[in-house]
Amino acid sequence: MFQIKKTFAALLGGLSLLPALTNAFTNPIFWEDLADLDIRRVNDTYYYTSSTMHYSPGAPILRSYDLKNWEYIAHAVPTLDFGSTYSLQGGQAYIQGIWASFFAYHPQKNTWFWGGCIDFQTSYLYSASSVTGPWTRYTTINKCYYDSGLLIDDDGTMYVSYANSNNIWVAQLSSDGKSEVRSQQVFVPPSDIGYLEGTRMYKRNGQYYILATHPANAEYTLKASSPWGSYSSKALAVSVKPPVTGGGNPHQGGLIDTPSGQWYYMAFVDSYPGGRIPAMAPVTWGSDGFPTLQLSNGAWGTSYPDVLTPHPVTSPTGIENLTSIGPRWEWNHNPDTSKFSTSSNGLTLNTATVTFDLYSARNTITRRILGPKSTSTIKLNYGNMKDGDRAGLVLLRHLSAWIGVKRDNGNYIVGFTNGLAMNSDWSTSNTGTTVATAGISGGTIYLRITADISPGGSKQALFYYSTDNSSWKQLGSFTMNTDWEFFMGYRYGIFNYATSALGGSVNVPYFQLDSA
Repeated sequence: MFQIKKTFAALLGGLSLLPALTNAFTNPIFWEDLADLDIRRVNDTYYYTSSTMHYSPGAPILRSYDLKNWEYIAHAVPTLDFGSTYSLQGGQAYIQGIWASFFAYHPQKNTWFWGGCIDFQTSYLYSASSVTGPWTRYTTINKCYYDSGLLIDDDGTMYVSYANSNNIWVAQLSSDGKSEVRSQQVFVPPSDIGYLEGTRMYKRNGQYYILATHPANAEYTLKASSPWGSYSSKALAVSVKPPVTGGGNPHQGGLIDTPSGQWYYMAFVDSYPGGRIPAMAPVTWGSDGFPTLQLSNGAWGTSYPDVLTPHPVTSPTGIENLTSIGPRWEWNHNPDTSKFSTSSNGLTLNTATVTFDLYSARNTITRRILGPKSTSTIKLNYGNMKDGDRAGLVLLRHLSAWIGVKRDNGNYIVGFTNGLAMNSDWSTSNTGTTVATAGISGGTIYLRITADISPGGSKQALFYYSTDNSSWKQLGSFTMNTDWEFFMGYRYGIFNYATSALGGSVNVPYFQLDSA
Protein backbone atom coordinates (compact mmCIF):
# COMPACT_ATOMS: atom_id res chain seq x y z
CA MET A 1 0.00 0.00 0.00
CA PHE A 2 2.83 2.38 0.65
CA GLN A 3 5.54 3.03 -1.91
CA ILE A 4 8.91 4.46 -1.02
CA LYS A 5 10.75 5.64 -4.09
CA LYS A 6 14.43 6.42 -4.40
CA THR A 7 15.75 9.16 -6.65
CA PHE A 8 19.34 8.90 -7.68
CA ALA A 9 21.75 11.77 -8.21
CA ALA A 10 22.74 12.31 -11.80
CA LEU A 11 26.09 11.29 -13.18
CA LEU A 12 27.85 14.61 -13.55
CA GLY A 13 30.29 15.14 -16.44
CA GLY A 14 30.52 11.38 -16.94
CA LEU A 15 32.96 11.22 -14.03
CA SER A 16 31.17 9.92 -10.94
CA LEU A 17 27.82 8.92 -9.50
CA LEU A 18 26.93 11.04 -6.48
CA PRO A 19 26.05 8.81 -3.52
CA ALA A 20 23.16 10.88 -2.13
CA LEU A 21 19.77 9.16 -2.02
CA THR A 22 16.57 11.05 -1.23
CA ASN A 23 13.45 9.44 0.19
CA ALA A 24 10.14 10.42 -1.33
CA PHE A 25 6.47 9.84 -0.57
CA THR A 26 3.75 9.27 -3.13
CA ASN A 27 0.07 10.23 -3.26
CA PRO A 28 -2.39 9.04 -2.30
CA ILE A 29 -0.69 8.37 1.02
CA PHE A 30 -2.82 5.26 1.39
CA TRP A 31 -5.75 4.26 -0.77
CA GLU A 32 -8.53 3.66 1.71
CA ASP A 33 -11.73 5.54 2.51
CA LEU A 34 -10.69 7.74 5.46
CA ALA A 35 -12.27 11.16 5.11
CA ASP A 36 -12.51 14.25 7.35
CA LEU A 37 -9.17 13.48 8.89
CA ASP A 38 -7.82 14.94 12.11
CA ILE A 39 -4.13 14.16 12.45
CA ARG A 40 -2.00 14.72 15.56
CA ARG A 41 1.62 14.25 16.56
CA VAL A 42 2.82 13.24 20.03
CA ASN A 43 6.63 13.28 20.16
CA ASP A 44 7.68 11.37 17.03
CA THR A 45 4.45 9.43 16.49
CA TYR A 46 1.47 10.50 14.38
CA TYR A 47 -2.16 9.63 14.96
CA TYR A 48 -5.09 9.94 12.56
CA THR A 49 -8.85 9.64 12.93
CA SER A 50 -11.65 9.74 10.39
CA SER A 51 -15.41 9.80 9.80
CA THR A 52 -17.25 6.47 9.84
CA MET A 53 -20.95 7.46 9.73
CA HIS A 54 -23.06 4.39 10.62
CA TYR A 55 -20.19 1.92 11.01
CA SER A 56 -19.38 0.61 14.48
CA PRO A 57 -17.10 0.95 16.34
CA GLY A 58 -16.66 4.52 15.12
CA ALA A 59 -13.79 6.95 14.59
CA PRO A 60 -10.86 4.64 13.79
CA ILE A 61 -7.44 5.62 15.08
CA LEU A 62 -4.41 4.97 12.92
CA ARG A 63 -0.74 5.32 13.84
CA SER A 64 2.34 6.17 11.81
CA TYR A 65 5.97 6.98 12.47
CA ASP A 66 6.72 8.47 9.04
CA LEU A 67 3.37 9.89 7.75
CA LYS A 68 3.38 7.30 4.95
CA ASN A 69 2.96 3.90 6.56
CA TRP A 70 -0.19 3.67 8.67
CA GLU A 71 -1.78 0.96 10.80
CA TYR A 72 -5.14 0.73 12.56
CA ILE A 73 -4.76 0.58 16.35
CA ALA A 74 -8.13 1.48 17.94
CA HIS A 75 -11.48 3.25 17.72
CA ALA A 76 -12.39 6.32 19.77
CA VAL A 77 -16.13 5.50 19.85
CA PRO A 78 -16.53 1.89 21.06
CA THR A 79 -20.22 1.69 20.21
CA LEU A 80 -22.68 4.07 18.56
CA ASP A 81 -24.76 4.58 21.70
CA PHE A 82 -26.89 7.33 20.18
CA GLY A 83 -30.22 5.50 19.95
CA SER A 84 -31.78 2.23 18.84
CA THR A 85 -31.63 2.97 15.11
CA TYR A 86 -27.83 2.76 15.35
CA SER A 87 -28.41 -0.93 16.14
CA LEU A 88 -30.88 -1.41 13.25
CA GLN A 89 -33.72 -1.56 15.77
CA GLY A 90 -36.87 0.32 14.76
CA GLY A 91 -35.11 1.91 11.82
CA GLN A 92 -31.64 2.57 10.48
CA ALA A 93 -28.95 5.25 10.76
CA TYR A 94 -27.30 5.10 7.33
CA ILE A 95 -24.94 8.10 6.74
CA GLN A 96 -25.70 9.47 10.22
CA GLY A 97 -23.41 9.07 13.23
CA ILE A 98 -19.69 9.87 13.11
CA TRP A 99 -19.11 12.87 10.86
CA ALA A 100 -16.14 15.25 10.86
CA SER A 101 -15.02 15.34 14.49
CA PHE A 102 -12.11 16.48 16.65
CA PHE A 103 -9.27 14.47 18.13
CA ALA A 104 -6.39 15.66 20.29
CA TYR A 105 -4.06 14.82 23.15
CA HIS A 106 -4.17 16.95 26.32
CA PRO A 107 -0.65 16.86 27.80
CA GLN A 108 -1.57 18.47 31.12
CA LYS A 109 -4.30 15.90 31.71
CA ASN A 110 -2.41 13.03 30.05
CA THR A 111 -5.68 12.32 28.26
CA TRP A 112 -6.85 11.81 24.71
CA PHE A 113 -10.14 13.40 23.65
CA TRP A 114 -12.47 12.74 20.76
CA GLY A 115 -15.63 14.76 20.17
CA GLY A 116 -18.28 15.20 17.54
CA CYS A 117 -21.82 16.33 16.86
CA ILE A 118 -24.36 13.54 16.35
CA ASP A 119 -27.61 14.01 14.40
CA PHE A 120 -27.09 17.80 14.33
CA GLN A 121 -28.16 17.98 17.98
CA THR A 122 -25.74 16.83 20.66
CA SER A 123 -21.96 16.86 20.95
CA TYR A 124 -20.46 13.76 22.54
CA LEU A 125 -16.97 13.64 24.02
CA TYR A 126 -15.00 10.45 24.65
CA SER A 127 -11.68 10.13 26.44
CA ALA A 128 -8.86 7.67 27.12
CA SER A 129 -5.60 7.74 29.03
CA SER A 130 -4.00 5.71 26.23
CA VAL A 131 -4.70 6.27 22.56
CA THR A 132 -5.37 2.55 22.20
CA GLY A 133 -8.06 2.75 24.88
CA PRO A 134 -10.20 1.83 26.54
CA TRP A 135 -12.21 4.81 25.31
CA THR A 136 -15.28 5.79 27.34
CA ARG A 137 -18.01 8.43 27.17
CA TYR A 138 -16.65 11.54 28.90
CA THR A 139 -19.51 13.99 28.64
CA THR A 140 -22.32 15.28 26.44
CA ILE A 141 -22.95 18.91 25.57
CA ASN A 142 -26.45 19.83 24.43
CA LYS A 143 -25.18 21.78 21.47
CA CYS A 144 -23.97 20.83 18.01
CA TYR A 145 -20.27 21.48 17.40
CA TYR A 146 -20.62 20.76 13.71
CA ASP A 147 -17.42 19.89 11.80
CA SER A 148 -15.36 20.75 14.85
CA GLY A 149 -11.67 21.09 15.66
CA LEU A 150 -10.02 21.03 19.09
CA LEU A 151 -7.11 23.17 20.24
CA ILE A 152 -5.38 22.49 23.55
CA ASP A 153 -3.74 25.83 24.33
CA ASP A 154 -0.37 26.18 26.06
CA ASP A 155 -2.09 26.59 29.45
CA GLY A 156 -4.36 23.60 28.87
CA THR A 157 -7.47 25.59 27.90
CA MET A 158 -9.66 23.68 25.44
CA TYR A 159 -11.08 25.58 22.46
CA VAL A 160 -13.45 24.10 19.90
CA SER A 161 -13.84 25.58 16.42
CA TYR A 162 -17.03 24.73 14.55
CA ALA A 163 -19.38 25.80 11.78
CA ASN A 164 -22.77 27.25 12.63
CA SER A 165 -25.31 29.34 10.70
CA ASN A 166 -22.94 29.57 7.72
CA ASN A 167 -20.22 31.15 9.86
CA ILE A 168 -17.24 30.02 11.93
CA TRP A 169 -17.46 29.94 15.72
CA VAL A 170 -15.16 29.17 18.64
CA ALA A 171 -16.23 27.74 22.00
CA GLN A 172 -14.20 27.54 25.19
CA LEU A 173 -14.76 24.48 27.37
CA SER A 174 -14.57 24.38 31.15
CA SER A 175 -11.29 23.41 32.78
CA ASP A 176 -12.45 19.79 33.03
CA GLY A 177 -13.74 19.86 29.44
CA LYS A 178 -17.25 18.81 30.43
CA SER A 179 -19.19 21.97 29.62
CA GLU A 180 -19.06 25.16 27.61
CA VAL A 181 -18.12 28.45 29.31
CA ARG A 182 -18.08 30.73 26.29
CA SER A 183 -18.97 30.69 22.60
CA GLN A 184 -18.53 33.37 19.98
CA GLN A 185 -18.86 33.83 16.24
CA VAL A 186 -15.39 34.69 14.97
CA PHE A 187 -15.56 34.77 11.17
CA VAL A 188 -18.16 35.54 8.53
CA PRO A 189 -16.97 34.26 5.15
CA PRO A 190 -17.05 36.95 2.45
CA SER A 191 -18.96 36.27 -0.74
CA ASP A 192 -15.81 35.45 -2.71
CA ILE A 193 -15.14 32.54 -0.29
CA GLY A 194 -18.68 31.37 0.42
CA TYR A 195 -19.84 28.70 2.84
CA LEU A 196 -17.18 27.12 5.08
CA GLU A 197 -17.18 23.97 7.24
CA GLY A 198 -14.75 21.21 8.24
CA THR A 199 -12.81 23.27 10.79
CA ARG A 200 -9.47 22.45 12.41
CA MET A 201 -7.86 24.73 15.03
CA TYR A 202 -4.13 25.21 15.73
CA LYS A 203 -1.66 27.52 17.42
CA ARG A 204 1.79 28.40 16.06
CA ASN A 205 4.23 31.09 17.21
CA GLY A 206 1.57 32.70 19.40
CA GLN A 207 -0.94 32.93 16.53
CA TYR A 208 -4.26 31.07 16.36
CA TYR A 209 -5.30 29.35 13.16
CA ILE A 210 -8.51 27.79 11.93
CA LEU A 211 -8.54 25.72 8.75
CA ALA A 212 -11.93 25.62 7.05
CA THR A 213 -13.07 24.06 3.81
CA HIS A 214 -15.40 25.23 1.08
CA PRO A 215 -16.92 21.95 -0.14
CA ALA A 216 -15.76 20.33 -2.20
CA ASN A 217 -12.80 22.12 -3.71
CA ALA A 218 -11.08 24.64 -1.44
CA GLU A 219 -9.30 25.10 1.90
CA TYR A 220 -8.81 28.45 3.65
CA THR A 221 -6.64 29.46 6.58
CA LEU A 222 -7.92 31.91 9.18
CA LYS A 223 -5.38 33.64 11.46
CA ALA A 224 -5.67 35.81 14.60
CA SER A 225 -3.67 36.77 17.67
CA SER A 226 -6.49 35.58 19.96
CA PRO A 227 -8.80 32.56 19.74
CA TRP A 228 -11.68 35.05 19.57
CA GLY A 229 -10.31 36.98 16.59
CA SER A 230 -10.43 39.09 14.68
CA TYR A 231 -9.42 36.61 11.96
CA SER A 232 -7.93 37.39 8.58
CA SER A 233 -8.07 34.78 5.83
CA LYS A 234 -5.99 33.42 3.00
CA ALA A 235 -6.51 30.60 0.51
CA LEU A 236 -4.45 27.48 1.08
CA ALA A 237 -5.78 25.35 -1.79
CA VAL A 238 -8.44 26.31 -4.33
CA SER A 239 -9.45 23.91 -7.11
CA VAL A 240 -6.03 22.29 -7.07
CA LYS A 241 -5.64 19.52 -9.64
CA PRO A 242 -5.56 16.23 -7.70
CA PRO A 243 -2.75 13.66 -7.68
CA VAL A 244 -5.27 10.92 -8.55
CA THR A 245 -6.59 10.83 -12.09
CA GLY A 246 -10.34 11.29 -12.04
CA GLY A 247 -10.42 12.39 -8.40
CA GLY A 248 -11.80 15.59 -6.90
CA ASN A 249 -9.88 18.61 -5.65
CA PRO A 250 -8.05 17.92 -2.36
CA HIS A 251 -9.76 19.68 0.56
CA GLN A 252 -10.95 19.38 4.20
CA GLY A 253 -7.71 18.37 5.80
CA GLY A 254 -5.33 19.24 8.59
CA LEU A 255 -1.85 20.55 9.30
CA ILE A 256 0.90 18.49 10.89
CA ASP A 257 4.50 19.24 11.81
CA THR A 258 7.50 16.98 12.27
CA PRO A 259 9.85 17.05 15.29
CA SER A 260 12.47 18.77 13.12
CA GLY A 261 10.08 21.54 12.05
CA GLN A 262 8.78 20.53 8.60
CA TRP A 263 5.08 21.07 7.94
CA TYR A 264 2.56 19.21 5.81
CA TYR A 265 -1.06 19.58 4.84
CA MET A 266 -3.01 16.35 4.47
CA ALA A 267 -6.40 16.50 2.76
CA PHE A 268 -8.80 14.04 1.19
CA VAL A 269 -9.59 13.45 -2.47
CA ASP A 270 -13.11 12.46 -3.52
CA SER A 271 -12.39 9.19 -5.25
CA TYR A 272 -15.64 7.31 -5.76
CA PRO A 273 -16.60 4.49 -5.93
CA GLY A 274 -13.94 3.87 -3.26
CA GLY A 275 -14.64 6.91 -1.11
CA ARG A 276 -12.38 9.74 0.05
CA ILE A 277 -8.65 9.07 0.23
CA PRO A 278 -5.81 11.07 1.87
CA ALA A 279 -3.15 12.99 -0.01
CA MET A 280 -0.31 15.05 1.47
CA ALA A 281 1.84 17.97 0.37
CA PRO A 282 4.55 20.05 2.10
CA VAL A 283 3.73 23.46 3.54
CA THR A 284 5.97 26.47 4.12
CA TRP A 285 5.19 29.55 6.21
CA GLY A 286 5.39 33.01 4.70
CA SER A 287 6.40 36.29 6.28
CA ASP A 288 2.67 37.06 6.62
CA GLY A 289 2.31 34.11 8.99
CA PHE A 290 0.15 32.07 6.62
CA PRO A 291 0.95 28.57 5.30
CA THR A 292 1.60 28.05 1.59
CA LEU A 293 1.03 24.73 -0.10
CA GLN A 294 3.90 23.42 -2.24
CA LEU A 295 2.48 22.47 -5.63
CA SER A 296 4.07 20.84 -8.66
CA ASN A 297 3.44 22.78 -11.87
CA GLY A 298 0.30 24.19 -10.29
CA ALA A 299 -1.03 20.75 -9.32
CA TRP A 300 -0.92 18.59 -6.22
CA GLY A 301 2.20 16.50 -6.66
CA THR A 302 2.03 12.76 -7.10
CA SER A 303 5.37 12.57 -5.30
CA TYR A 304 7.38 14.84 -3.00
CA PRO A 305 10.84 14.64 -1.40
CA ASP A 306 10.59 13.51 2.18
CA VAL A 307 12.74 14.18 5.24
CA LEU A 308 11.28 11.39 7.36
CA THR A 309 12.93 8.02 7.79
CA PRO A 310 10.71 5.21 6.45
CA HIS A 311 9.17 3.09 9.20
CA PRO A 312 7.15 0.17 7.80
CA VAL A 313 4.22 -1.17 9.83
CA THR A 314 1.98 -4.22 9.52
CA SER A 315 0.87 -4.71 5.93
CA PRO A 316 -2.88 -4.41 5.20
CA THR A 317 -2.60 -7.25 2.69
CA GLY A 318 -2.32 -10.97 3.27
CA ILE A 319 -4.28 -13.51 5.30
CA GLU A 320 -5.90 -12.37 8.53
CA ASN A 321 -7.01 -15.23 10.75
CA LEU A 322 -10.24 -14.08 12.35
CA THR A 323 -9.42 -15.32 15.84
CA SER A 324 -10.34 -11.84 17.07
CA ILE A 325 -11.90 -8.69 15.62
CA GLY A 326 -9.06 -6.23 15.06
CA PRO A 327 -9.31 -2.46 14.58
CA ARG A 328 -9.36 -2.78 10.77
CA TRP A 329 -12.93 -4.07 11.05
CA GLU A 330 -16.21 -2.21 11.56
CA TRP A 331 -19.77 -3.51 11.69
CA ASN A 332 -22.67 -2.12 9.65
CA HIS A 333 -24.37 -0.40 12.63
CA ASN A 334 -23.88 -1.78 16.15
CA PRO A 335 -23.76 -5.58 16.19
CA ASP A 336 -25.74 -7.93 18.38
CA THR A 337 -22.79 -9.11 20.47
CA SER A 338 -24.62 -12.28 21.50
CA LYS A 339 -24.74 -13.44 17.89
CA PHE A 340 -21.08 -13.65 17.01
CA SER A 341 -17.94 -15.10 18.57
CA THR A 342 -14.28 -15.63 17.78
CA SER A 343 -12.01 -18.52 18.68
CA SER A 344 -9.02 -20.38 17.33
CA ASN A 345 -11.39 -21.55 14.58
CA GLY A 346 -12.10 -17.99 13.42
CA LEU A 347 -15.27 -15.89 13.34
CA THR A 348 -18.66 -17.51 13.88
CA LEU A 349 -21.69 -15.50 12.77
CA ASN A 350 -25.03 -16.68 14.10
CA THR A 351 -28.08 -15.32 12.32
CA ALA A 352 -29.19 -12.20 14.19
CA THR A 353 -32.07 -10.94 12.04
CA VAL A 354 -34.99 -12.51 10.17
CA THR A 355 -35.38 -10.43 7.02
CA PHE A 356 -35.19 -10.51 3.24
CA ASP A 357 -33.22 -7.26 3.32
CA LEU A 358 -29.46 -7.37 3.82
CA TYR A 359 -29.49 -3.62 4.63
CA SER A 360 -31.68 -4.42 7.67
CA ALA A 361 -29.68 -7.49 8.76
CA ARG A 362 -27.51 -7.05 11.83
CA ASN A 363 -23.92 -8.25 12.17
CA THR A 364 -22.53 -7.57 8.72
CA ILE A 365 -18.82 -6.96 9.35
CA THR A 366 -16.86 -4.80 6.92
CA ARG A 367 -13.39 -3.83 5.71
CA ARG A 368 -12.41 -0.85 3.60
CA ILE A 369 -11.42 -1.70 0.04
CA LEU A 370 -7.75 -1.20 -0.76
CA GLY A 371 -7.34 0.80 -3.94
CA PRO A 372 -6.93 1.24 -6.72
CA LYS A 373 -7.74 -2.45 -7.15
CA SER A 374 -7.80 -5.31 -4.70
CA THR A 375 -9.19 -8.77 -4.09
CA SER A 376 -10.88 -10.09 -0.97
CA THR A 377 -11.27 -13.80 -0.25
CA ILE A 378 -12.97 -15.69 2.57
CA LYS A 379 -13.31 -19.31 3.50
CA LEU A 380 -16.90 -20.02 4.51
CA ASN A 381 -17.95 -23.10 6.47
CA TYR A 382 -21.68 -23.28 5.83
CA GLY A 383 -22.73 -26.68 7.23
CA ASN A 384 -24.67 -25.19 10.17
CA MET A 385 -26.92 -22.94 8.09
CA LYS A 386 -30.69 -23.37 8.46
CA ASP A 387 -33.31 -23.30 5.73
CA GLY A 388 -33.82 -19.73 4.55
CA ASP A 389 -30.34 -18.53 5.61
CA ARG A 390 -28.10 -16.43 3.36
CA ALA A 391 -24.41 -15.94 4.05
CA GLY A 392 -21.46 -14.68 2.05
CA LEU A 393 -19.33 -11.79 0.86
CA VAL A 394 -20.91 -8.48 -0.14
CA LEU A 395 -19.73 -5.38 -1.97
CA LEU A 396 -21.58 -2.97 0.30
CA ARG A 397 -22.89 0.50 -0.40
CA HIS A 398 -26.30 1.99 -1.24
CA LEU A 399 -26.19 -0.04 -4.47
CA SER A 400 -24.77 -3.46 -3.69
CA ALA A 401 -24.13 -7.00 -4.87
CA TRP A 402 -23.05 -10.21 -3.14
CA ILE A 403 -21.90 -13.75 -3.68
CA GLY A 404 -22.83 -16.33 -1.11
CA VAL A 405 -24.57 -19.47 0.02
CA LYS A 406 -28.35 -19.92 0.14
CA ARG A 407 -29.97 -22.86 1.91
CA ASP A 408 -33.55 -23.71 0.99
CA ASN A 409 -35.42 -27.00 1.54
CA GLY A 410 -32.24 -28.66 2.76
CA ASN A 411 -30.34 -27.81 -0.43
CA TYR A 412 -27.35 -25.50 -0.79
CA ILE A 413 -26.49 -23.28 -3.75
CA VAL A 414 -23.90 -20.58 -4.29
CA GLY A 415 -25.48 -17.54 -5.88
CA PHE A 416 -24.66 -14.11 -7.23
CA THR A 417 -27.21 -11.49 -6.20
CA ASN A 418 -27.28 -7.92 -7.48
CA GLY A 419 -29.72 -5.03 -7.62
CA LEU A 420 -29.71 -4.28 -3.89
CA ALA A 421 -30.61 -0.61 -3.67
CA MET A 422 -31.62 2.21 -1.35
CA ASN A 423 -33.92 5.19 -1.77
CA SER A 424 -32.72 8.75 -1.27
CA ASP A 425 -33.69 8.52 2.41
CA TRP A 426 -31.55 5.35 2.66
CA SER A 427 -34.51 3.05 3.16
CA THR A 428 -34.35 -0.10 1.06
CA SER A 429 -35.92 0.08 -2.38
CA ASN A 430 -34.79 -3.32 -3.68
CA THR A 431 -33.58 -6.42 -1.82
CA GLY A 432 -31.83 -7.77 -4.92
CA THR A 433 -32.23 -10.63 -7.35
CA THR A 434 -30.16 -13.79 -7.57
CA VAL A 435 -29.17 -13.95 -11.22
CA ALA A 436 -26.68 -16.84 -11.29
CA THR A 437 -26.36 -20.00 -9.20
CA ALA A 438 -24.49 -23.29 -8.93
CA GLY A 439 -25.10 -26.35 -6.79
CA ILE A 440 -22.60 -27.06 -3.99
CA SER A 441 -22.02 -29.63 -1.28
CA GLY A 442 -19.43 -30.52 1.32
CA GLY A 443 -19.91 -27.70 3.83
CA THR A 444 -17.00 -25.44 2.77
CA ILE A 445 -16.69 -22.87 0.00
CA TYR A 446 -14.33 -20.03 -0.88
CA LEU A 447 -15.74 -16.69 -2.01
CA ARG A 448 -13.90 -13.85 -3.73
CA ILE A 449 -14.53 -10.29 -4.95
CA THR A 450 -12.11 -8.26 -7.05
CA ALA A 451 -12.94 -4.54 -7.10
CA ASP A 452 -11.48 -1.70 -9.17
CA ILE A 453 -12.20 1.50 -7.22
CA SER A 454 -10.09 3.94 -9.23
CA PRO A 455 -12.28 7.03 -9.72
CA GLY A 456 -14.21 7.91 -12.84
CA GLY A 457 -15.99 5.83 -15.43
CA SER A 458 -17.73 2.50 -15.00
CA LYS A 459 -15.73 0.47 -12.51
CA GLN A 460 -16.33 -3.24 -12.26
CA ALA A 461 -16.31 -5.74 -9.44
CA LEU A 462 -16.03 -9.43 -10.27
CA PHE A 463 -17.47 -12.22 -8.09
CA TYR A 464 -15.99 -15.74 -7.89
CA TYR A 465 -16.32 -18.97 -5.97
CA SER A 466 -14.18 -22.05 -5.51
CA THR A 467 -14.71 -25.39 -3.82
CA ASP A 468 -10.99 -26.10 -3.42
CA ASN A 469 -9.38 -22.62 -3.14
CA SER A 470 -7.51 -23.39 -6.34
CA SER A 471 -9.90 -23.46 -9.29
CA TRP A 472 -12.09 -20.35 -9.43
CA LYS A 473 -15.32 -19.74 -11.36
CA GLN A 474 -16.72 -16.29 -12.03
CA LEU A 475 -20.41 -16.10 -11.16
CA GLY A 476 -21.13 -12.44 -11.78
CA SER A 477 -19.98 -8.86 -12.31
CA PHE A 478 -21.26 -5.56 -10.97
CA THR A 479 -20.83 -1.92 -12.01
CA MET A 480 -20.19 0.21 -8.93
CA ASN A 481 -21.96 3.50 -8.31
CA THR A 482 -19.86 6.68 -8.18
CA ASP A 483 -22.37 9.11 -6.63
CA TRP A 484 -21.07 10.88 -3.54
CA GLU A 485 -24.30 11.29 -1.54
CA PHE A 486 -23.82 8.09 0.51
CA PHE A 487 -20.45 9.55 1.53
CA MET A 488 -18.81 6.26 2.50
CA GLY A 489 -17.20 4.29 -0.30
CA TYR A 490 -17.77 0.65 -1.17
CA ARG A 491 -16.62 -1.91 1.39
CA TYR A 492 -16.10 -5.63 1.53
CA GLY A 493 -18.53 -7.20 3.99
CA ILE A 494 -19.19 -10.63 5.49
CA PHE A 495 -22.82 -11.38 6.39
CA ASN A 496 -25.20 -14.07 7.62
CA TYR A 497 -28.93 -13.52 8.02
CA ALA A 498 -32.11 -15.56 8.15
CA THR A 499 -35.24 -15.27 6.05
CA SER A 500 -37.24 -17.88 7.98
CA ALA A 501 -36.03 -18.35 11.55
CA LEU A 502 -32.96 -17.80 13.69
CA GLY A 503 -30.68 -20.63 14.75
CA GLY A 504 -28.23 -21.06 11.90
CA SER A 505 -24.58 -20.09 11.83
CA VAL A 506 -21.54 -19.95 9.59
CA ASN A 507 -17.84 -19.93 10.37
CA VAL A 508 -15.22 -17.77 8.63
CA PRO A 509 -11.67 -18.88 9.53
CA TYR A 510 -9.90 -16.09 7.67
CA PHE A 511 -10.14 -13.06 5.42
CA GLN A 512 -7.49 -12.49 2.74
CA LEU A 513 -6.80 -9.14 1.08
CA ASP A 514 -4.55 -8.89 -1.94
CA SER A 515 -3.52 -5.81 -3.88
CA ALA A 516 -4.22 -6.37 -7.56
